Amino acid sequence: MANSDSKFFNIFSLVLGILVLITILIFAFSRAVGQNTQGGHKLADAKYLEQVDQRISGARVAIAGQDNSALAIRPAAGAAVTAALALPTDGLSTYQTVCGACHTQGIGGAPKSGDKGAWGPRIAQGQATLYKHAIEGYQGKAGVMPAKGGRSDLTEELVKGAVDHMVALAK
Repeated sequence: MANSDSKFFNIFSLVLGILVLITILIFAFSRAVGQNTQGGHKLADAKYLEQVDQRISGARVAIAGQDNSALAIRPAAGAAVTAALALPTDGLSTYQTVCGACHTQGIGGAPKSGDKGAWGPRIAQGQATLYKHAIEGYQGKAGVMPAKGGRSDLTEELVKGAVDHMVALAK
């Protein structure tokens, strides 16, 4: 009886091993066949390439504690100076036009708007610290906050209003 159990186990193990091997071979074969076609259609699509170029063309990085005035938002080359971006009028519009770019998605380690867990420790540091980091910039463990959100033309009052708005969202 023990001999037949051992024989069954050996045959079962062999069949199972063969099935696993066949699965691995089919997977490897399909990867080899599809290697040249997977994603290739995207690289041939002119509209896709144009969208990528548009997204990365204006990439700029602000560094906390350094002069980032060169990164101030300016009109496009050839545009009239009067077409410059209008200065927001209050904290909400400042948040919507400047701060929300990072804080709605958590880009660069920015705490997401309304995320009580992320904002709680920051709020506990006090309003003065939040204002200072937003106005002067800050580099922490989680990410980087550029001075005035990278928009050097903002007034301190507008930045403080935007901070107040984000704190209210997190409470």
